[in-house]
Amino acid sequence: MAKVFTKTDPVQMVINMPPAFDMSDAEFFEFCQINSELRIERTAQGDLIIMPPTGGETGDRNAELTTQLRIWAKQNGTGVSFDSSTGFILPNGATRSPDGSWVKRERLAALTGEQKKKFLPLCPDFVIELRSPSDSLTAAKEKMEEYLANSAQLGWLIDTQNRQVYIYRPDIEAECLDNPQTLSGESSLPGFSLDLRGIWEPGF
Repeated sequence: MAKVFTKTDPVQMVINMPPAFDMSDAEFFEFCQINSELRIERTAQGDLIIMPPTGGETGDRNAELTTQLRIWAKQNGTGVSFDSSTGFILPNGATRSPDGSWVKRERLAALTGEQKKKFLPLCPDFVIELRSPSDSLTAAKEKMEEYLANSAQLGWLIDTQNRQVYIYRPDIEAECLDNPQTLSGESSLPGFSLDLRGIWEPGF
């Protein structure tokens, strides 16, 4: 068989891709445009992770965190924030779409106009992953470690089920906070503070 489908949890599905079916970055981008109703990531090994649209509570939480990040980014001006639909081609070959991210303008300036139209060939300086009910905590942590290994300077994994936040920084062990009400962007995002009240409790 060309493809083997493995159900990993109630929503996400992994498609194991044999070497003969490996897609180039351009082909993968086109594949994602054809299947635009799905959110698709690709691992460093070339396997595809299919993530259908989120439920209402997760969508509200995503909107809340990206709105707060966007407002700060526009005020700060040193970088650009992106939402969960943005794909990034990491140095290890994986293509990921964090729930929220931010990239310094100087790094974006090095990209061509054509590169900016497609999945961005870099790892964000800052990433946020919001654990939805379908997400494995172990897999989410592995994804955060992957961002760090590919040059991210700060990462937040927000686990709404347990009201915990895991903070990832280069070269040190992840820090776990229990039920924090705010998160500081530290030196990576000076002046940014994420208010978690709208994350812990959806707005409807």
